[in-house]
Amino acid sequence: MNRHDTVLRLILVEESTDAAEQLISQLRNGGMALRPSRAENEAQLEEAIGDQPDLILFNLSTTSLTLAATAAAAARSGRDIALVAYGIGPSADQIADAFRDGARALAVSNRADHMQTIIAREFEALTTRRNVRRLEAALRESERRCDSLLDSSRDPIAYVHEGMHVRANKAYLDIFGFEEFEDIEGMSILDLIAGDDAADFKALLRRLSKGEKPPQRLNLKAQRSDGSIFDAVMEFSEATYEGEPCQQIVFRQQALDPNLAQQIDELRSKDLVTDLYNRQHTLTEIERAAAAAASGQSDQALLLMEPDNFKKTLDTIGLGLTDLLLGDMASLLRRHLSESDVAGRLSDQNFGVLLTGRSADAVRQLAETLRHAFEERIFEVGKQSVSLTMSVGGALVTEKNAHADQILNQAQAMLRMAQGEGGNRVALLDPGAQDKAEVEKNQRWLRLIKDALANDGFTFHYQPVVSLHGSGNAFYEVLLRMKGPKGDITPEHFLPVAEQNGLMPAIDRWVIANVLRLGGERERLGQPTSFFIKLSTQSLDDQTLLPWIAQQLKNARQPGDSLIFEMPESLVVTNLKPARVFLKGLEQLHCRFALEQFGRGLNSFQLLKHIPAHYLKIDRSFMVDLARSKESQDKVREICEQAHHAGKLTVAEFVEDAATMSILFSCGANFVQGNFLQEPQPQMNYEFGN
Repeated sequence: MNRHDTVLRLILVEESTDAAEQLISQLRNGGMALRPSRAENEAQLEEAIGDQPDLILFNLSTTSLTLAATAAAAARSGRDIALVAYGIGPSADQIADAFRDGARALAVSNRADHMQTIIAREFEALTTRRNVRRLEAALRESERRCDSLLDSSRDPIAYVHEGMHVRANKAYLDIFGFEEFEDIEGMSILDLIAGDDAADFKALLRRLSKGEKPPQRLNLKAQRSDGSIFDAVMEFSEATYEGEPCQQIVFRQQALDPNLAQQIDELRSKDLVTDLYNRQHTLTEIERAAAAAASGQSDQALLLMEPDNFKKTLDTIGLGLTDLLLGDMASLLRRHLSESDVAGRLSDQNFGVLLTGRSADAVRQLAETLRHAFEERIFEVGKQSVSLTMSVGGALVTEKNAHADQILNQAQAMLRMAQGEGGNRVALLDPGAQDKAEVEKNQRWLRLIKDALANDGFTFHYQPVVSLHGSGNAFYEVLLRMKGPKGDITPEHFLPVAEQNGLMPAIDRWVIANVLRLGGERERLGQPTSFFIKLSTQSLDDQTLLPWIAQQLKNARQPGDSLIFEMPESLVVTNLKPARVFLKGLEQLHCRFALEQFGRGLNSFQLLKHIPAHYLKIDRSFMVDLARSKESQDKVREICEQAHHAGKLTVAEFVEDAATMSILFSCGANFVQGNFLQEPQPQMNYEFGN
């Protein structure tokens, strides 16, 4: 896009009308098409921002308004607005302060050419960012539609690259008797061809690998996973998958009855327990909302809802009546929604509601209405009456957070905030309404985090992980802290800011490097130690991390099995593909992997088919009052037994008393960890031999 053909909507924060007019003239003389406005104070700035500007020019000599306040006002708008500061010969301190307070660039006002260049560059960068968001949204929508067309096809379809499966739809899996694509991922298609035709098909694959054109149709006998044989007609066409050339292979099947097909499609999108939309359909709708926001739609929001203390409720009614209660909860939820709203079940007791056509005030009002409705309702479940409260977290969907993962993470953070403050409340994040104090607070934390990374401002506390079966080997969980003027600062204060600003990979590397240094020191003292290290999901996408870990292990002369990386089960489920790739890399380095908060899912052990973790850290909810809860004891025993059959080691965290220790021993847990053994300490001084 040529900037000379585009109107730049500009706000000047300038106290002098004459100076503002002079600056506008300079820019227009440089060939810029402007739609300018001027603001002298915060009220005028807020009003001008309502006209959706592209860029704000801030005079550093302004006394009626600060640059930080201007940046906060721009942030509250929910739009991507470029902020450029300017002044006559700014000092080094002024330059540093300007960037600290939120300016993207700084221009010298008495140099017209410099002003024009800086503003043109920032406007071009802004236009590029907006175009990238639109293109990303369009690409996600195109990929979603292609995948949807593939998955909804009643013909079995697969993509094959060099004879190996790289993609297959549900109909293809069904016809061959497989449950998931992972069952055939990387499998040769030759393995699905009956013996009589295998030689001819192998010759065909060889010809295809040499660049020959495939036949349009091929009649042969195919073989299901159970060994049964069936006649098949295969149709070939050239295609690409993830940029690589491949073959699309279609097994033509007789179409289903249209009415039956429609019923099947509905079943595929619905959760059978609640009759709400299922997780996959709901996530697809969130992707669509993100795409709409990237294109300028601004009346959408996502609410996440969870009942408070739900485990206690389940203890009251029993697991057998859980589905009945969830169904009644879903009915109450639907009663307060409009036809345009999308309500789905995202996990066991987590509901998501995507709202459209509502202002921020209307979203908050509906969230409060839903919260109040659950608070007032008494559910009749079997022969019992049950009351419960609901926590609601939400995020408005705007241009600045127009990505499904970001929207979900923000809504999830708000839900956890509502629960952390006692539950039965609403927490709503409005990217366009964060108050100035919160913005400034986050900026302060961001500066502290960056300083800690640059100057070793982090430190560790350690908690022993102790074997219940006589092993004297030393295991510690490493707990990150930040050094502060009044003592060490716990991670809940600074890690959320680090996550929001993409700093977790840098923190993860700091932790790994320093743990290996400590491990080397203990090795030289004759105290070899293994460390449990928490890893962020952001690091899973870092392609350079595994080679870096390999080099760090080599430099520290430490064995790979001295490092045990851990992630919560729920986060691994939602990041399954990168987690699998990362775990394969860890295995090559002989490092180990642990699943935290294990056992909360309906079938947690299903995850082990894809993530062969070495350690399973049992969820802390089962440790609460374990000595008195037979249900929790049975669940822990079941987890331990299944883990042992699968060759996994179990760790029970948050052990607080001797009675719990005794029960865990009888249940077969391998390791225990908690304050009963030792609270987290700044030194590793636990006597494992005792």
